[in-house]
Amino acid sequence: MSWRGALFAVLLVAAIASGWSAWHQRAETPAPAAVSDRSDYVLEDFELVSLDKDGQEAFTLRAPHLHRDPADETMSLREPVFLLPEEEGGHYWDLRAATGWISADSEEMRLDGDVVAVSDPTGDRGMRMETQALQVFPRQRRARSNAAVTITQPGTTMQGIGMEADLADKRFQLTSKVQTRYVPTRR
Repeated sequence: MSWRGALFAVLLVAAIASGWSAWHQRAETPAPAAVSDRSDYVLEDFELVSLDKDGQEAFTLRAPHLHRDPADETMSLREPVFLLPEEEGGHYWDLRAATGWISADSEEMRLDGDVVAVSDPTGDRGMRMETQALQVFPRQRRARSNAAVTITQPGTTMQGIGMEADLADKRFQLTSKVQTRYVPTRR
């Protein structure tokens, strides 16, 4: 064997060894760090007042249980009660549900299971809304649902599937299968 053949054999073995080494190291990628299922924090039997950018009350929240997810910074609630202040007169929308969820920036709330929203619960101008799922945007004073909705006011009951609501002006738009029942009130 000539010196060229020996050099070629040594270079071939070196190339095969370095290729195998690179392939072997690439196959050993480290496992991703485990994400914890634990909450950042948990609150029990609490009341929280969220303020808007002007320092005014955006909403008040009461619930027996809240936990915050550290991965996406959202909050999950059990049996939440949200109080959304109306712009005039010191009245509140009282929103209750079996479970709730709040986005990381507090721009969206989702209420699920036996959702009841009542405007002015102690007054005579009260309005009651019932559904199984409701998205609420507290800063915009808007709400929407794709589920069946029943809205009751003195003398009127409206039912439909899907709803868009302007809570500030108390305007509701039921989107399909709308039925209205009017019962005159006695004076």
